[in-house]
Amino acid sequence: MAPLRFSANVSWLFPELPGLPARLRAAGSSGFEAAEVAWPYTEPPEALARTAREAGLRLVLINTPPGAPRARGGGRGPPGARGREPGLRTVLSAGDREKGEMGLGAVPGRQAAFREGLEQAVLYAKALGCPRIHLMAGRVPQGADRAAVRSEMEAVFLENLRHAAGVLAQESLVGLLEPINTRITDPQYFLDTPQQAAAILQKVGRPNLQLQMDLFHWQIMDGNLTGNIREFLPLVGHVQVAQVPGRGEPDSPGELNFPYLFQLLEDEGYKGFVGCEYWPQGDTVEGLNWLRSYWDRRGRPQAGR
Repeated sequence: MAPLRFSANVSWLFPELPGLPARLRAAGSSGFEAAEVAWPYTEPPEALARTAREAGLRLVLINTPPGAPRARGGGRGPPGARGREPGLRTVLSAGDREKGEMGLGAVPGRQAAFREGLEQAVLYAKALGCPRIHLMAGRVPQGADRAAVRSEMEAVFLENLRHAAGVLAQESLVGLLEPINTRITDPQYFLDTPQQAAAILQKVGRPNLQLQMDLFHWQIMDGNLTGNIREFLPLVGHVQVAQVPGRGEPDSPGELNFPYLFQLLEDEGYKGFVGCEYWPQGDTVEGLNWLRSYWDRRGRPQAGR
């Protein structure tokens, strides 16, 4: 059984450092071989790619934009970018977060904006050498009844996912669906259980669309982690971890027994990355004792895909 491979989610880790480049360098210095970024769109992609390479990191996951992207000039690449920087700095549309957007994949009437965001995500993924994109489903519209709009939203999601699967296949990229819990984190999010996500993946039926398993969300929504991991792991392209309920380090106080869960993932033959998407309870590097202990016990995986 091979040891697990861990990636640093630099949108969450190293909050004591300003900006993604500094966090990527810190992740590399801390021993990570990989990193993931929720939304890299405020940085020129070639500059991020160069920083990651210099830090010895591969980028393994980004998200589609939470709202409709727009581009503005002024993002010229750093010296040495060899002219490959596209010359645009992509930023989130003003008001996206205020409007409460968390992706557009299942949101009725926003299909064009979803496709525009997907194009931006593909541009970044290619520049970063990143093989996976989380296709964010988005929220039930304000004031709408979840049960009443579920069928319409699923139909929109299926339409968008079929389109995305074709676009991603042309670039040899994988799209991921992540259920986000609606009990604590986001009561309006459309996709909230592994069962719902697996059913949608089955309906789409595209091999380059997979499941993103965040154990924090899965525990809050359904528990039964041993059974759910065993049932759904064949569909899983990426795993993320945080303790419940505080969303801190895996060894912080909480409900989950991570030594057991890590062993279970090994026993079930999981070969992908395990993303560290948690809020450090103190200094990030000091809080990585759990990971150093894992490496001391299991060794570090050999470099590879």
